[in-house]
Amino acid sequence: MRTFLVLLALFYCPPTVQADAPPNVILIFADDLGPGMLGCYGQQVITTPNIDRLAREGMKFTNYYGGVYCAPARWTLLTGMHDGRLGGWAQNRAGLPIWRDAGQITEEDYQKRLAKHKANSNPIAEEEVFLAQVAQNAGYQTAQFGKLDRGFLTWHERVKRFGWDFYEGYYDHQRCHGFYPPYLWRNGEKFELPGNTLADCGKTSEQGDEPVGYGGETYSQNVFIKGILKYLRANHDRPFFLYHPTQLPHGPVAIPELHPDFADHPTMSLAEKKYASMVKMLDDHVGLIMNELVTLGIDDNTVVLFASDNGHELYYGPKPSYKTQKLPNGEPANLTDKKWRTSECGDIFDGAGGRAGLKRSGYQGGMQCPMIVRWPGKISPGTEADLLSSHYDFLATLADIVGEEQPRGKDGISYLPTLLGQPQTQQHDFIVVNNRFTTMGSRALITREGFKLVEADRKGGVYQLYNISTDNEERIDLASGFPEKVEQLKQILKREIDSPRPDLLPKNH
Repeated sequence: MRTFLVLLALFYCPPTVQADAPPNVILIFADDLGPGMLGCYGQQVITTPNIDRLAREGMKFTNYYGGVYCAPARWTLLTGMHDGRLGGWAQNRAGLPIWRDAGQITEEDYQKRLAKHKANSNPIAEEEVFLAQVAQNAGYQTAQFGKLDRGFLTWHERVKRFGWDFYEGYYDHQRCHGFYPPYLWRNGEKFELPGNTLADCGKTSEQGDEPVGYGGETYSQNVFIKGILKYLRANHDRPFFLYHPTQLPHGPVAIPELHPDFADHPTMSLAEKKYASMVKMLDDHVGLIMNELVTLGIDDNTVVLFASDNGHELYYGPKPSYKTQKLPNGEPANLTDKKWRTSECGDIFDGAGGRAGLKRSGYQGGMQCPMIVRWPGKISPGTEADLLSSHYDFLATLADIVGEEQPRGKDGISYLPTLLGQPQTQQHDFIVVNNRFTTMGSRALITREGFKLVEADRKGGVYQLYNISTDNEERIDLASGFPEKVEQLKQILKREIDSPRPDLLPKNH
């Protein structure tokens, strides 16, 4: 009997020890998905039960910001710096592999151009610490599936420098605009996808008129979800950080088959049916991941985060017309300021959720993103957070979750206290979102008190001011009534744009 008790003690693991084991972390990063596309944020046409479950069983953020465009949004996530810092918009050129695969350049020419590209492509400082490296330093295995790195063209050594022990996906973000690539990359090795032959990976037109299944036979997102589930099964017995920057639902629209919810919809166009099916596939894949966590017995010790890189974009019909804003007295807020109102201009899904602007816009529809976090036993179910937060806060938050010291000089602030229902003693005074694409409605500064300054016309020096705590749709420009506030915030914004990176300055600086 005594021997039996000794053996039982050796193999028994108390619940407190299991609860204190390092938690796994999964970040699912959607592409061009506005908050309004999710049921938990108000979507009425498409049901998203699996993503909604994350919110129902976790915490939903309502004052969360990404970028306004793909590459800088990923840069700020992976570096922990706001994209107004030097380098935040320094992306390289994509498309080189497509030219080679299409026969537009020879293999020799491709290799010469690639070598030159590597030599001149946004060099990385030796002391720079990226998101995945934080997890690596804490003893975690790291993995990435999908749109690799920050964009636009990368290669094996660079992906490894970013801290990924395992990866699978696209090196070239321009190839990501098609869902049927002839090949993908896994840990530096090219692997072919059966039935896919088009150099542009089956990219469709912006009108979305191509038939369902156009582009090839093997859909990239089905490859990724299979890879993710395989990885979870192989690594569930040790702590891991898994990052899934999916293509979904970035356009042009393409899908192997229409979802049954929309296949026979009486009023939707083909493009709308395909786009809705892409959103449903994203939600279904979230469900597959969650079910696998339960099967593997690690659901209770896994933090799952769901976000999107930037605001909503229309890939399923004509762009909406512009609507002029009005001041309280009925006069135009600014004659040069005309914003997209997707809920008023033909977007049947209202993906921006009534917010002004779309992707590439400095208004809320371009930069306000969903963020949902589920952590059983740690986060109170069904809670909401209006904490001012952003993509560049995730690196600091991850460091706190995995028990690693936060790298010095980063712009982000950990929101782990908020997740755990504790006082958030450290908070941002402001969030910066940069935009080099357009001079109209571009850069923005959002303050903790709820004011938002928008550089409405860079050439004309026109700024607008909104109180997003009461006017998140940015209908009422307050600039004329608060000139001192405009000037104060304008100076902060100018100071932050193209500012040096504190995380790369000498330690005694």
